[in-house]
Amino acid sequence: MSDAIISVESLRGQAQRLAPGIAVSALVAVTAQFLAEHYATPAMLLALLLGIAVNFLGEEGANAPGIAFSARSLLRLGVALLGVRISVDLMADLGAELIGLVIAGVFFTILFGLAIGKLFGHKWRFSLLTAGSVAICGASAAMAISAILPKDERSEERLIFTVLGVTVLSTIAMIAYPILVETIGLDQRQGGVFLGGTIHDVAQVVGAGFSISETTGDTATLVKLIRVSMLAPVVLVASLLIRRFADAPADGKRPPLLPSFVIGFLVLAALNSFHLIPAAAVLFLSQASRWLLLTAIAAVGMKTHLKEVLSVGRLAIAQIVAETLFIAVFILVGVKLIG
Repeated sequence: MSDAIISVESLRGQAQRLAPGIAVSALVAVTAQFLAEHYATPAMLLALLLGIAVNFLGEEGANAPGIAFSARSLLRLGVALLGVRISVDLMADLGAELIGLVIAGVFFTILFGLAIGKLFGHKWRFSLLTAGSVAICGASAAMAISAILPKDERSEERLIFTVLGVTVLSTIAMIAYPILVETIGLDQRQGGVFLGGTIHDVAQVVGAGFSISETTGDTATLVKLIRVSMLAPVVLVASLLIRRFADAPADGKRPPLLPSFVIGFLVLAALNSFHLIPAAAVLFLSQASRWLLLTAIAAVGMKTHLKEVLSVGRLAIAQIVAETLFIAVFILVGVKLIG
């Protein structure tokens, strides 16, 4: 009985210690969402920039533990809940050839990023982070992949730069790609496959697709969710390869063989595929995932100095742009060939 009382008191103390930082992170996330809805700007980008603007809150004091918890644990929970968006039905609606194209686009974009990394003066960690985020689902993928990479003194700088990069490029693509679709004469379904297969973030895919037509928007969203479904296998394979081939971190702590958030993602995707999760619960968990990721990225921003992020350099910008152009050309050629 006494052990149970001690445990409850310990949990209560832990909650009180984390609450201020979590509340501050959530407040930044809510502010970012409010501004996003009123000024047509990506909420993820605003959360990150607002977090960086108040980064002094994450350095010391009562807020620091909760901000660190939000940047780490809430991030993993948010990624895990993304699994409710995935089901086998998504695959069946698109067809084998286009599914193969989307999966090949993810696979070859990551290989391309790893291959060109040395040309731009970057090691495999940065290349995997940027290429994976470009190939899969932007900021969410960047945060998930970052969680399995061996940590060093520049880990958070690389993550922040990647989130900034893919979010800005995704916003540019949301504006430019629908114009490109019209210019080169893709039909509504082809346009949807191109937009969903190339734009980094889900929100921008939806915006770009429905700016053309409802059919294009539906197809683009479907294709994008198939890319999101690649998050778990990519993270799993990358984790296995890192444990097998990468040098051990300085602190001796290797990333887990199968991160818990990947297990959660797969379990929820499986349950949703068998229609075991009520529609209302799917909607609730999907929204919860979005808010958790928004809160997490705000917390990551509060732990970051913008000057350090910008020190990543012009070659880093060139690499992430090259990866973005690669997947765009790859999917466009594939769509044209398949017809």
